Amino acid sequence: MPKQTNRKNEHVSLSENFYKEGISSFNDLHFVHHSFPEINVADIDLSVSLGELQFDAPFFINAMTGGSDWTGKLNQKLAIVARETGLAIATGSISAGLRHPEFADSYKIVREENPNGLVFANLGAGHGAENAKRAIDLIQADALQIHVNAPQEVVMPEGDREFDQWLSNIQEILEAIDVPLIVKEVGFGMSRETVSRLQEIGVQYIDISGKGGTNFAQIENFRRHEKKLDGLESWGQTTSVSLLEAMEVQNNSYIISSGGIRTAQDIVKSLALGASLVGISSEFMHMVLEDVDTAIERVYEWKLELERTMTLLGTKTVPELTKTDIIISGESAHWADLRGIDLRKYANRSH
Repeated sequence: MPKQTNRKNEHVSLSENFYKEGISSFNDLHFVHHSFPEINVADIDLSVSLGELQFDAPFFINAMTGGSDWTGKLNQKLAIVARETGLAIATGSISAGLRHPEFADSYKIVREENPNGLVFANLGAGHGAENAKRAIDLIQADALQIHVNAPQEVVMPEGDREFDQWLSNIQEILEAIDVPLIVKEVGFGMSRETVSRLQEIGVQYIDISGKGGTNFAQIENFRRHEKKLDGLESWGQTTSVSLLEAMEVQNNSYIISSGGIRTAQDIVKSLALGASLVGISSEFMHMVLEDVDTAIERVYEWKLELERTMTLLGTKTVPELTKTDIIISGESAHWADLRGIDLRKYANRSH
């Protein structure tokens, strides 16, 4: 079995081993309740439009796995959930499938199980345009995610150590492909400086993927047999903080929230902070490892709760959530204060 394949299996196993409730950064956020919603539950529309990408619901199954027989079976289960619920789905990094053609089917299965759904391919920022095209073609992808994961790479025993070409690679890929390009972090969050750099080179879809979910620094550190890098396990910004950072500079781009999203309330709070869409990874993996039908049922429960919460907030559509009043406290507020982000504007938007 190729070493890359062993790593793919380890990532899933360790992610599940480290799965825990934890403390969500979204606990720092509280909606102001106004007693008269002045709308009905039947008025709610959960669909969102992000340029050429149309979604029936404002959340999707974000990138996780592929690259081995076992992870191929997991991708099949995730694709079934996507098909049965109408959610978009992203594969994990396809680099393993490009290097080892015998494992290409572990990614192709997503399109085979979900022939008419929105499917995103995923590849690391170290790749160029030709590999990007191959990844898209492999699963007939509707969009391509390019993940940036410098903290994971420096902790990973066999990880990359050269990052000077990442931005130029992204720009090259952006100009070469004919599907939307999404640049995403992998759980370390983004600063407003990062979001600005991506916008400067023309990236329109940005997944800030903050700290709070799967911790790849922790996973890779566990895989190290010597010279542990414990200090890097707490690296990065939370998802709520990353959204606040992004909103300071967001300009004609779509911000995607991911990283530690576990509940419908996390979804709606992300959207209220300004995210156009929400990605969920480890929560879906945790569910399908137990039971696919339970995962499908959970999606419908989330949709129901989103409809009810939006009704209470008096918002008929997802974009209207950015006009709700939300109080931000705790560590998120402390970060915002030091970074010069005015939180009063979030607390008084309905006026």
